[in-house]
Amino acid sequence: MMELYQVVVLALLQGLTEFLPVSSSAHLLFPSLLLGWTDQGLAFDVAVHVGTLSAVLLYYRKDLMLMADRWLRSLTGGASSQDSRMVWYLLLATVPAGVAGLIGGGFVEDHLRNLPVIATTTLVFGLLLGLADHRVRSAVVERPVSLTIAVLVGVAQMLALVPGVSRSGVTMTAALLLGMGRQGAARFSFLLSIPIIASAGLLKTVELAGGDSVVDWLSLGVGAVVSGLAAYACIAAFLRLLDKVGFMPFVYYRIGLALLLYLMWLV
Repeated sequence: MMELYQVVVLALLQGLTEFLPVSSSAHLLFPSLLLGWTDQGLAFDVAVHVGTLSAVLLYYRKDLMLMADRWLRSLTGGASSQDSRMVWYLLLATVPAGVAGLIGGGFVEDHLRNLPVIATTTLVFGLLLGLADHRVRSAVVERPVSLTIAVLVGVAQMLALVPGVSRSGVTMTAALLLGMGRQGAARFSFLLSIPIIASAGLLKTVELAGGDSVVDWLSLGVGAVVSGLAAYACIAAFLRLLDKVGFMPFVYYRIGLALLLYLMWLV
């Protein structure tokens, strides 16, 4: 059973890194490697997923209600619009990662969750993000989300199964390389997190329901609330600062983080 301060620290880490392009899996290594903390367990994973999912649902609540309304109208004979099509785009973009997770999730857990892999993916995909951000600065016209962009970003999201890649990082990178601007790429990435986080949380909930472990409801509640508040604040601050600072601060951060991880592995 975790101490309350451990719950708060881990929930903060999850909430702050879930939506930033910096890899939450890389950051969640530090408590276990540096402080010797044990694995937080499946129930805690479900709780912090509930928190981060609640944050993105709350932040985009108006957009989601509009998209749902336009989508339902289009199903009953109404005109198609960008908002109604976005629902289909999000669903289609989720399929590749869902299939990859079901097929290769076990292999990733058994063979790729280690320091050298996470350090390498943190570095490589950080550099790719820098390349994509440079492409934005030289672009003239921003492209809206299309079927092609949605499918290709969804394929890129498959790579996030590998620890250190960062789901938000790889989807934003793909969207930028496909011609979207910073705000559009970030918005699509955050919206795309909704079905993937919900699916992962549902699978973990089903797995948890099949077990017989004792549940520490206080820790789960604190974890959900802290991760949710941190994630909401992170989304709001990130979008507000994105046009001013771009993605390069995160690129430099990932390079430094990768070097630290390599050092920890070698030492």
